[in-house]
Amino acid sequence: MALHASLVKELRERTGAGVMDCKAALESSQGDLQGAVEHLRKKGLADAAKKAHRESRDGVVASYIHPGSKIGVLVEINCETDFVARTDEFQQLVRDVAMQVAAASPAYLSREQVPGEVVEKEREIYRQQMADQKKPPQVIDKIVEGKLEKFYTEQCLLDQPFIKDATGKTRVKDLVDQATARMQERVVVKRFARFQVGEGA
Repeated sequence: MALHASLVKELRERTGAGVMDCKAALESSQGDLQGAVEHLRKKGLADAAKKAHRESRDGVVASYIHPGSKIGVLVEINCETDFVARTDEFQQLVRDVAMQVAAASPAYLSREQVPGEVVEKEREIYRQQMADQKKPPQVIDKIVEGKLEKFYTEQCLLDQPFIKDATGKTRVKDLVDQATARMQERVVVKRFARFQVGEGA
Protein backbone atom coordinates (compact mmCIF):
# COMPACT_ATOMS: atom_id res chain seq x y z
CA MET A 1 0.00 0.00 0.00
CA ALA A 2 1.17 3.52 -0.73
CA LEU A 3 1.83 5.32 2.53
CA HIS A 4 1.32 9.03 2.94
CA ALA A 5 4.60 10.72 3.92
CA SER A 6 2.81 12.83 6.56
CA LEU A 7 1.62 9.63 8.28
CA VAL A 8 5.16 8.27 8.46
CA LYS A 9 6.37 11.67 9.73
CA GLU A 10 3.71 11.78 12.46
CA LEU A 11 4.54 8.24 13.58
CA ARG A 12 8.24 9.14 13.71
CA GLU A 13 7.48 12.23 15.82
CA ARG A 14 5.33 10.19 18.18
CA THR A 15 7.71 7.28 18.61
CA GLY A 16 11.20 8.37 17.57
CA ALA A 17 11.54 5.15 15.56
CA GLY A 18 13.41 5.09 12.23
CA VAL A 19 11.75 5.76 8.86
CA MET A 20 11.87 2.15 7.66
CA ASP A 21 10.54 0.85 11.00
CA CYS A 22 7.67 3.36 10.82
CA LYS A 23 6.82 2.34 7.25
CA ALA A 24 6.83 -1.35 8.18
CA ALA A 25 4.64 -0.67 11.24
CA LEU A 26 2.12 1.34 9.18
CA GLU A 27 2.00 -1.37 6.53
CA SER A 28 1.37 -4.07 9.13
CA SER A 29 -1.43 -1.97 10.68
CA GLN A 30 -2.97 -1.04 7.28
CA GLY A 31 -2.27 2.64 7.86
CA ASP A 32 -3.79 2.74 11.35
CA LEU A 33 -1.62 5.14 13.38
CA GLN A 34 -2.50 3.74 16.83
CA GLY A 35 -1.96 0.18 15.61
CA ALA A 36 1.42 1.21 14.21
CA VAL A 37 2.42 2.76 17.57
CA GLU A 38 1.51 -0.51 19.32
CA HIS A 39 3.45 -2.51 16.73
CA LEU A 40 6.57 -0.38 17.39
CA ARG A 41 6.12 -0.60 21.17
CA LYS A 42 6.04 -4.40 20.94
CA LYS A 43 9.31 -4.25 19.01
CA GLY A 44 10.78 -1.83 21.58
CA LEU A 45 11.32 0.90 18.98
CA ALA A 46 8.85 3.42 20.33
CA ASP A 47 11.00 4.29 23.31
CA ALA A 48 13.45 6.60 21.54
CA ALA A 49 11.16 9.65 21.67
CA LYS A 50 10.38 9.15 25.36
CA LYS A 51 14.09 9.38 26.08
CA ALA A 52 14.58 12.56 24.05
CA HIS A 53 14.35 14.80 27.16
CA ARG A 54 16.81 12.74 29.22
CA GLU A 55 20.36 13.89 29.84
CA SER A 56 23.16 12.04 28.07
CA ARG A 57 26.15 12.90 30.22
CA ASP A 58 28.25 9.80 29.69
CA GLY A 59 29.68 8.27 26.54
CA VAL A 60 33.00 8.21 24.72
CA VAL A 61 35.33 10.20 22.52
CA ALA A 62 36.82 7.82 19.97
CA SER A 63 39.23 8.04 17.07
CA TYR A 64 39.32 6.26 13.74
CA ILE A 65 42.30 6.30 11.39
CA HIS A 66 41.47 5.16 7.87
CA PRO A 67 43.90 2.58 6.35
CA GLY A 68 46.77 4.47 4.76
CA SER A 69 46.76 7.06 7.57
CA LYS A 70 45.58 9.91 5.31
CA ILE A 71 42.19 10.43 7.03
CA GLY A 72 41.51 10.58 10.76
CA VAL A 73 38.27 11.16 12.66
CA LEU A 74 37.36 12.07 16.24
CA VAL A 75 33.76 11.57 17.38
CA GLU A 76 31.95 12.17 20.66
CA ILE A 77 28.87 10.04 21.21
CA ASN A 78 26.95 10.34 24.47
CA CYS A 79 24.66 8.03 26.41
CA GLU A 80 23.28 8.10 29.95
CA THR A 81 25.54 5.66 31.80
CA ASP A 82 29.11 4.38 31.76
CA PHE A 83 27.68 0.84 31.72
CA VAL A 84 26.12 1.37 28.26
CA ALA A 85 29.16 3.31 27.02
CA ARG A 86 31.30 0.22 27.62
CA THR A 87 29.04 -2.27 25.82
CA ASP A 88 30.16 -3.81 22.54
CA GLU A 89 27.01 -2.53 20.83
CA PHE A 90 27.70 1.08 21.81
CA GLN A 91 31.36 0.76 20.80
CA GLN A 92 30.26 -0.65 17.42
CA LEU A 93 27.92 2.32 16.90
CA VAL A 94 30.80 4.70 17.68
CA ARG A 95 33.04 2.91 15.15
CA ASP A 96 30.29 2.95 12.52
CA VAL A 97 29.70 6.69 12.96
CA ALA A 98 33.44 7.44 12.83
CA MET A 99 33.78 5.40 9.62
CA GLN A 100 30.79 7.25 8.18
CA VAL A 101 32.49 10.59 8.84
CA ALA A 102 35.72 9.33 7.25
CA ALA A 103 33.95 7.99 4.14
CA ALA A 104 31.19 10.54 3.55
CA SER A 105 32.93 13.72 4.79
CA PRO A 106 29.91 15.58 6.23
CA ALA A 107 30.27 19.30 6.86
CA TYR A 108 27.63 19.54 9.62
CA LEU A 109 26.19 17.29 12.32
CA SER A 110 22.53 18.01 11.53
CA ARG A 111 20.42 20.22 9.28
CA GLU A 112 19.65 22.40 12.31
CA GLN A 113 23.34 23.29 12.50
CA VAL A 114 23.60 24.52 8.91
CA PRO A 115 23.87 28.35 9.16
CA GLY A 116 20.91 30.24 7.69
CA GLU A 117 23.16 32.15 5.28
CA VAL A 118 24.50 28.85 3.86
CA VAL A 119 20.95 27.58 3.27
CA GLU A 120 20.00 30.87 1.56
CA LYS A 121 23.13 30.78 -0.61
CA GLU A 122 22.28 27.23 -1.72
CA ARG A 123 18.70 28.30 -2.54
CA GLU A 124 20.07 31.23 -4.56
CA ILE A 125 22.43 28.95 -6.53
CA TYR A 126 19.59 26.51 -7.33
CA ARG A 127 17.34 29.38 -8.47
CA GLN A 128 20.09 30.72 -10.75
CA GLN A 129 20.55 27.25 -12.23
CA MET A 130 16.90 27.34 -13.30
CA ALA A 131 16.75 31.01 -14.33
CA ASP A 132 16.36 30.22 -18.03
CA GLN A 133 13.67 27.57 -17.54
CA LYS A 134 10.08 28.60 -18.23
CA LYS A 135 8.51 27.02 -15.17
CA PRO A 136 5.85 28.40 -12.80
CA PRO A 137 7.27 29.86 -9.53
CA GLN A 138 5.65 27.13 -7.39
CA VAL A 139 7.31 24.41 -9.51
CA ILE A 140 10.68 26.15 -9.16
CA ASP A 141 10.13 26.40 -5.37
CA LYS A 142 9.50 22.64 -5.22
CA ILE A 143 12.61 21.88 -7.25
CA VAL A 144 14.70 24.20 -5.04
CA GLU A 145 13.43 22.47 -1.86
CA GLY A 146 14.17 19.07 -3.44
CA LYS A 147 17.73 20.15 -4.21
CA LEU A 148 18.08 21.52 -0.66
CA GLU A 149 16.96 18.15 0.71
CA LYS A 150 19.69 16.49 -1.37
CA PHE A 151 22.19 19.02 0.04
CA TYR A 152 21.20 17.99 3.59
CA THR A 153 21.60 14.26 2.81
CA GLU A 154 25.09 14.93 1.45
CA GLN A 155 26.36 17.50 3.98
CA CYS A 156 24.65 16.62 7.31
CA LEU A 157 25.93 13.53 9.13
CA LEU A 158 22.58 12.55 10.68
CA ASP A 159 20.78 12.87 7.33
CA GLN A 160 23.36 10.87 5.36
CA PRO A 161 22.52 7.35 4.16
CA PHE A 162 24.45 4.89 6.33
CA ILE A 163 27.43 3.60 4.32
CA LYS A 164 27.00 -0.02 5.50
CA ASP A 165 23.40 -0.21 4.24
CA ALA A 166 23.62 -1.00 0.52
CA THR A 167 19.92 -0.15 0.03
CA GLY A 168 20.57 3.46 1.08
CA LYS A 169 17.38 3.45 3.16
CA THR A 170 18.94 3.73 6.63
CA ARG A 171 20.10 7.19 7.64
CA VAL A 172 22.65 7.76 10.40
CA LYS A 173 19.82 9.28 12.47
CA ASP A 174 17.87 6.01 12.14
CA LEU A 175 20.93 4.13 13.35
CA VAL A 176 21.12 6.33 16.47
CA ASP A 177 17.35 6.03 17.11
CA GLN A 178 17.57 2.25 16.87
CA ALA A 179 20.50 2.25 19.32
CA THR A 180 18.46 4.39 21.74
CA ALA A 181 15.58 1.90 21.53
CA ARG A 182 17.74 -1.20 21.96
CA MET A 183 20.00 0.15 24.71
CA GLN A 184 17.12 1.74 26.62
CA GLU A 185 19.15 4.95 27.00
CA ARG A 186 19.25 8.19 25.05
CA VAL A 187 22.13 8.05 22.57
CA VAL A 188 23.36 11.30 21.01
CA VAL A 189 26.02 12.05 18.42
CA LYS A 190 27.48 15.19 19.99
CA ARG A 191 30.23 16.32 17.60
CA PHE A 192 32.90 15.18 15.21
CA ALA A 193 36.10 16.36 13.54
CA ARG A 194 37.58 15.00 10.33
CA PHE A 195 41.21 15.44 9.36
CA GLN A 196 42.67 14.75 5.93
CA VAL A 197 46.33 15.05 4.99
CA GLY A 198 46.89 18.22 2.96
CA GLU A 199 43.63 19.91 4.00
CA GLY A 200 43.29 22.92 6.28
CA ALA A 201 45.67 25.76 6.96
